[in-house]
Amino acid sequence: MPHDTSTNYGVAEGTAHVSLDGTKTILLVGVGGQGTILAGQLLAMVAADAGLDVKVSEIHGMSQRGGSVSTVVRVGEKVESMICDPGCADIVVAFESIEALRAQQFVREGGTLFVNDELITPVPVNIGAAQMPTGISEKLAAIGARVIDAGAIAREVGSPRSTNVVLVGALSTALPFSVEAWHDAIQRRVPPKTVEANLEAFARGREAAGA
Repeated sequence: MPHDTSTNYGVAEGTAHVSLDGTKTILLVGVGGQGTILAGQLLAMVAADAGLDVKVSEIHGMSQRGGSVSTVVRVGEKVESMICDPGCADIVVAFESIEALRAQQFVREGGTLFVNDELITPVPVNIGAAQMPTGISEKLAAIGARVIDAGAIAREVGSPRSTNVVLVGALSTALPFSVEAWHDAIQRRVPPKTVEANLEAFARGREAAGA
């Protein structure tokens, strides 16, 4: 059974220096091992440091077996609930193409969908219980997804495991937090020896998203 854990990051001490128009909902989806949880933690750190109320809910499916994993991050002056119904996510970041198709229903009208250009065979397909969907690229294009080859970028900067930070870089372009705030969160959260590579991954993610 999926495991749901929720965290309330509260409001950081000090005066808020970022204002949001209402509560923003960000949904991160992928499969186990792709780093969606770390990405959610980086977002939560940045928002809390900005003086905002932050709540995070993580759903771990069969993550150790490559199952779906999702993280909902809600930020605002006061976050009342963790509800993320279809059509309510301001931003969806999909770490894998099939997960993007599954999650497209959650993107609100006018919202943003970032997608990592990676295809991972789902468990049901591996065991012969289902078939791979067809026309994935065309379907993503039709819904206006912003597709980024985050894996290739991470390999180019010499840190293949930083695919998630590349996607965080893309995500940062759709939120009002400073680049310096993201840098600070990355430096505090990732292992010291990987800081430079992750900062480069973040920068390349922003570039790929058109920043």
